[in-house]
Amino acid sequence: MTDNFQLVTVYRSQGILGAEVVRAKLEAAGVPVMLKYESAGLVLGLTVDGLGLVEVQVPKEWEADALDLIDEPGDEADAPTDELADEGELS
Repeated sequence: MTDNFQLVTVYRSQGILGAEVVRAKLEAAGVPVMLKYESAGLVLGLTVDGLGLVEVQVPKEWEADALDLIDEPGDEADAPTDELADEGELS
């Protein structure tokens, strides 16, 4: 890996289940994925004040592909109901 390796958040979920669905979809398409979350929220089952927030992250060079896959039409019946992250919210 290089020194400038950077992960970007492409999806945010309130709770682990929605994030796991997105993670599985991206991994099935060959996109490397990492979940970022506060362990206390997962262990205690809390989803208030950000404790249940789970971010789906991918390497920066995979960002466009990941967002396209997440936004792919035809998955509305199976998609998690959490909001998709748009570039304006993430920094």
